[in-house]
Amino acid sequence: MKARKLWSWSLALWVLACASVGAAPAAAEPFPVRGLCIAAPAPRQVERFAAWMTNELAARGVNTLIVRVDFNYAYESHPELRGGAPLSRAEVQRLVQAGRAAGIHLIPQINLLGHQSWQSTPGKLLQVYPEFDETPWVTLPAKYQWPNPDRLYCKSYCPLHPGVHKVVFALVDELCDAFEARAFHAGMDEVFYLGEDRCPRCGGKDKAELFAGEVTRIQQHLKSRQRELWIWGDRLLDGRTTGIGEWEASFNDTHRAIDLIPKDVVICDWHYERAHPTPIYFALKGFRVVACLWNRAEVGAQQVRDLMLMRERAAPAVRQRLLGVVQTVWSGVDGFWREWESLKNDPPPPPDQARVARCFLRVSEEWKVAEKSQSDEALPR
Repeated sequence: MKARKLWSWSLALWVLACASVGAAPAAAEPFPVRGLCIAAPAPRQVERFAAWMTNELAARGVNTLIVRVDFNYAYESHPELRGGAPLSRAEVQRLVQAGRAAGIHLIPQINLLGHQSWQSTPGKLLQVYPEFDETPWVTLPAKYQWPNPDRLYCKSYCPLHPGVHKVVFALVDELCDAFEARAFHAGMDEVFYLGEDRCPRCGGKDKAELFAGEVTRIQQHLKSRQRELWIWGDRLLDGRTTGIGEWEASFNDTHRAIDLIPKDVVICDWHYERAHPTPIYFALKGFRVVACLWNRAEVGAQQVRDLMLMRERAAPAVRQRLLGVVQTVWSGVDGFWREWESLKNDPPPPPDQARVARCFLRVSEEWKVAEKSQSDEALPR
C-alpha cells in the first residue's frame, strides 16, 4: 500500500512537470553528470588512481568524481585533525591534473553534521574536539549492535556549538583549495541525532529548522567563495508518507527542511533497494538532483532509465535540474578495484559477487546506450 501511494504521489508530480505549454516530449541531451563516489586513495595508490581515471573511468563516460576525503588530508589549518595516512597537497594536485586531463570534475567530501562516529569509534573531529558532540552522554559501546537503546547509529556534532564552524570551515576551505574545486560535498546523510532534548544549545528546537540552518550556513560559506554545495538527500524526504523508511528518508521530522534551504544546493538522491522516483520531487521543488545507486545492477539500470524518461517528458525548466546519476562505492579503493578486475576474469565471478562493480558496469552501459539513441535521433532523416 505504501509503495502504491509513493508511486501515485510521484506520478502526479511527474505529470505536473510535463504539463506546461511547449513541454512536448524531447530527446534530452546526455546526462550532464555521470559520476562515481568513492573513498580517496591512500598516498601509495595515487599514481594507480590517476591512471585509473584516465584508462577506466573516462573510457566509461564518467565526468564527475566525488572523493570521500574526510580527514585523510594533511591539513595545515588543523594538523591535529590529520588521519593516519593523509594525502599531501602535491598528491591531491596529481589527482586534479589527471582528472582535468581526463575531463573529470573532482568534488571533495567531508562528512559534516552527522557520521561523526562509526560503531564503537569516534570520528577524528570528536576525538580531538569532544565538546562538539551533540550527545556526550551517549557512550560508544565496546561492541556495537543495531538496534540499541540509545538509537545510536552515528554521532553528530552540535550545529549550534559556537566553536564548531571555525574548525570545520577551515578544513573545507583548505581541501577545496587543494582540489581547485568548484563544488564541495558535505555528506549530511543519516543524521539521527539532532536537536536532542538534553543538548543545552539546541534541545527542544525544531529539527527541520536546525537541519536547514546548518545546510544554509554551509551553503552561504561556500557561495562566498564561488563554490556550490552538494549533499545527500535522505533527510529531505518524509520516510513515513513515502513509505521509504528511516534510512533513505527521515523519521525525525527533518524533511520539512526542503522548503527552508537555498535552491542552489545539489541533491544526491540515494536509493539502493528499489528505484524510488524521487528525483522528480526534488526537481519540482527547484533543486538540481542526481540519482545515486550502489550494489544492485537492475535497480541502478532502472534508475538510469527512469531519469532518462523524466528528462524526456519534463518541461525544460525541470529537465535541466535532472542532472544525471552517481554510482556510490562504500568500500575502500582497493576493494572496488578487486571487484572491477575480477569481472575481467574468464569466467567472471558468480552473480552474487562483485556487486558494486557489476552495478557500475551496468549503469555505465545504460547511459552509453541512452546517449547513442539520442545521437541517432539527432541525425538528419
